[in-house]
Amino acid sequence: MRLTRRALATVAGGAALAVSSLTLTACSAHRNAAFPPEARTWTSQDNGPPPAVDPQQPGPAPTGPPTSGPSRPGGRPTDPNIVADHLDVPWGLAITPDGNAIVGERPTGRLLAVTAKRGPVTTLMRVPGVDPAGDGGLLGITVAPSYDEDGLIYAYLTTKTDNRVVRFSIGSSVKPILTGIPKGATDNGGRIGFGPDGYLYVGTGDAGRPALAAEPASLAGKILRITVFGTPAPGNPTSSSPVWASGFQNVLGLCWSKNHDLLATDAGSTADEVDVVHRGLDYGWPKSQGRVGAAPDLPVIAFRSGQASPGGCAIEGYGLFVGELNGRRLDGVQMSTGGHLAATAKPTLTNAYGRLRTVVAAPDGALWITTSNRDGHGRPKADDDKVLRILPPSGSTTPPV
Repeated sequence: MRLTRRALATVAGGAALAVSSLTLTACSAHRNAAFPPEARTWTSQDNGPPPAVDPQQPGPAPTGPPTSGPSRPGGRPTDPNIVADHLDVPWGLAITPDGNAIVGERPTGRLLAVTAKRGPVTTLMRVPGVDPAGDGGLLGITVAPSYDEDGLIYAYLTTKTDNRVVRFSIGSSVKPILTGIPKGATDNGGRIGFGPDGYLYVGTGDAGRPALAAEPASLAGKILRITVFGTPAPGNPTSSSPVWASGFQNVLGLCWSKNHDLLATDAGSTADEVDVVHRGLDYGWPKSQGRVGAAPDLPVIAFRSGQASPGGCAIEGYGLFVGELNGRRLDGVQMSTGGHLAATAKPTLTNAYGRLRTVVAAPDGALWITTSNRDGHGRPKADDDKVLRILPPSGSTTPPV
């Protein structure tokens, strides 16, 4: 199976938006099938209140207040979509094999256990050496494919001197495996995730220095691919380098399609993008941004800057879901069985919870989402920040009719 694309011109909510459709071919006989050019309009269905979300049925009410971790004045939240609240900028989130989540707070370095049944939130540990200045702190986290056996957690964090990738188990010492990633007050990147090939992918920002994104020797503005020990993964474009692809401004989301293609969100100053990431390609920053087209190094989705500001992304079934920070919504895009993106974006949770940062698809089909209202850019409510767990809206994960 492979992925091809065709350009689409689109408009959403009065803001310029461009999309290229994805083509996921099911067998080799169709890999080179040609699709005629077709103009479509990406329309927003954001009329009135946000569409209803099917809530996951809550578990039993906790028998008392949390014994550790964040407090919940008044007890359990009444909103069934909220599994944790009163948090301090939850940034990274990883689903554990038991179906619950480990959540990291960006400024505090705390790792929290959050349950799908909305039980008490507990503190697992505090990651040492975290510098929360600017956009820094404890950022992306993920669990090892071997988590059931070794309990290993991987994290991307900012220190006083750099950004780095570390690994540890709960209660153990934290071991750096990749250091020297440039840090910055803005465009600090920080998303990580294990790919279907078993290697760790790391999305970085340009650290506020755009020229670094095009500099082969710099780890800034890149997507890196490394082993569990932090060494360059076999098959990288340059065997001695962890760089897998370059030319990004601020990678904040990584997710994989059904045919194992990597998609990345890139929050930019002139446009926000969702890219299909190919080995060794330069995605254009700082020379260009937001130019959708058929070339493999051009984005499949481009938003006008300020209208979206994508955070994390997740793919569940035939639905691509992107958390929007400035857009304060969850964008869902259906894919056909052939992989074409639907012509209509279906926003969900619009203005319901503020800035949406991380989106993770759990094995049971639920979407876990974190808010970022206390990061200095939002309008926090008294119970912010939150972790949400929802079922995708009805029909959003099935191919369009």
